[in-house]
Formats: sequence, structure tokens, C-alpha cells
Amino acid sequence: MLANVSSRRLSPQPPEQRILIVEDEFLIALDVADTVEAMGLQVAGLASGRSHALALAQAADIAFVDVNLADGRTGPALGQELASKYGLTVIYMTANPEEVERIATGPLGVLTKPVMPHVVEQSIGYAVASRMGGIAPVPRELRVFQRPH
Repeated sequence: MLANVSSRRLSPQPPEQRILIVEDEFLIALDVADTVEAMGLQVAGLASGRSHALALAQAADIAFVDVNLADGRTGPALGQELASKYGLTVIYMTANPEEVERIATGPLGVLTKPVMPHVVEQSIGYAVASRMGGIAPVPRELRVFQRPH
């Protein structure tokens, strides 16, 4: 019985979902990557700025994007571009949520740093469900910008 519970917890999403982590603080990026891999999902890459994130965009399905990156406050526009041009499900993860709260279309929502691993896991579950037309509970910590159709 424990094996069944454990296997369901580690693989709640299809394995083809790939996560891009756009974060200039390397230790935070590694923490998110560890959570993604513990879920049995693939990290599409780590990027600290806009150009590197765009280069990795086609290899990803979901992106966590910080507001302030190595190349400045490029996260808000980058998140919108990743969503509209590349079709990624974008979740901002920032200490400055007010800087993206007015975004009406494109990204899914925002998490306020610091973000605990279980919140990252729940947010990925919600993002996957929204991508695949499924239903999942919205994590309490995730401020959703728009409801998926």
C-alpha cells in the first residue's frame, strides 16, 4: 500500500512535461530543479536572463520566471513572450508580486518568494492540469491571473 501511495505522489503528471526555470539566484534555481526532478519531471533548463530563456523555450512546457533577472527587470515581458509566442504555461516566482499583478493575459499566475517545495509541486500540478484541460486545486499561495479554458 505504501508503494502505491508513493508512486502516485512521485508521478502525478505525464513525464513529457518539461520545466524551464528562469532565475538568477542559482541556489533558488537548484532548489526548484530538485523539486521538479523529485516529481519525476524533466528540467528543460536553467536560465538567468532573457536571451538564454528564449533559447530554451522550445524545449519546455512550463516556466517559472523571476521578475528581476541577471539582465535587469526583464521577467514580466519575458513571461508574456514565453506564454504568447512559445505556448508555455508561465508562473512568476518573485519577491515582488505587485510588479506582475496587472498582467491580464498570458502567464498563469504568481507565487511570492520564498516558495516552499510543496508549493512548487502543487503549482506544477495545477499548471499541468490547466495545460491538459484537467482539473486540479489551485494552491493557496498561487495568485492566478486567468482561469484556463
